Amino acid sequence: IVLTGGDDRLWKTWAFPDGNILLTGEGHTDWLSGCCFRPSGTQLVTSSGDTTVRIWDLSRRGCILTLRGHSRAVHDCSWHTCGEFVASASMDGTSKIWDVNSERCRYTLRGHKEAVNSIEFLPFSSTALTSSADKTVSLWDARTGFRVHIFQGHVHSCNHATFN
Repeated sequence: IVLTGGDDRLWKTWAFPDGNILLTGEGHTDWLSGCCFRPSGTQLVTSSGDTTVRIWDLSRRGCILTLRGHSRAVHDCSWHTCGEFVASASMDGTSKIWDVNSERCRYTLRGHKEAVNSIEFLPFSSTALTSSADKTVSLWDARTGFRVHIFQGHVHSCNHATFN
């Protein structure tokens, strides 16, 4: 299954490789910037220009949780491999670690001086990685919310970072 999100405010799942649309989700009020399957495959998370992060249940075909707390558009979202936490990266210069079970923000990651463009978890660890328009990439301890390392060297906005 392929998952996509677009400027049309919709997410879609597509059969692979034939390309038939399986499901479409609507509920965001602005463009979708990120989408990610829960590791179990039964749910997904989306991020949007409407400042929200939403959790969707595929069997119910709808949004089951809206996470609010960013003050500007949310550029990216990522699901932790344990399936209990979601991370979000925002134009407001922060990232957030959300506890899906308690439906709350566990930590707000502060330290970037401009928009945070991407976030992802190192699989099977408590380490998160962010990239920012401030030209830096940061490593964070998602258990404490503290930044543990800053990578510097880009001369323009860093739009994405990933682990191997």
